Amino acid sequence: MKVLGELALQYMGLSPADPQLEPYYALAEELDIPVGIHTGLAARGTPYQPCCPNFRVPLGNPLLVEEVLIRHPKLRVYLMHAGGPFLEETKAIMGIYPQVYADLGVIDWIIPREEFHSVLQSLVRAGFGKRLMFGSDQMVFPEAIGMAIEGIESATFLTEEQKRDILYNNAVRFLRLEEDR
Repeated sequence: MKVLGELALQYMGLSPADPQLEPYYALAEELDIPVGIHTGLAARGTPYQPCCPNFRVPLGNPLLVEEVLIRHPKLRVYLMHAGGPFLEETKAIMGIYPQVYADLGVIDWIIPREEFHSVLQSLVRAGFGKRLMFGSDQMVFPEAIGMAIEGIESATFLTEEQKRDILYNNAVRFLRLEEDR
């Protein structure tokens, strides 16, 4: 096992800090396996879908991850979807906990480009450029992968080095992929 994720707990009406998840977090910490936790929103009408009647917006708030991080100080966590739309909360958690990264999956292609660039620029300005990872969160619409890459590439405020970090280097470091070679 290399990664535990995507923990889509919000869809089941669970907080990331729900006590029933403790054995999984403890094992991931013990084995030094990163954990990806769904944060942010979902598609319109999600609570009305047969899959997800327990989905609640507040359960996607990255602040709910804090108790997990307190109980498991060596646990590596990445906030999927960068916590969108909880940007300030994402920055607060990343500011306190250096073992927390964020992926940009979905927000890099589904929200208006200008809004995505605003979020990305805010995270970079806050000092998290070395802890942001590319993601597409896409398994159904392959064209979204190119759109997601273009979302990073078209960010004129990023240097080429920052783009390379987001598209590759940060994930290699966080996921410790260089150790697999």
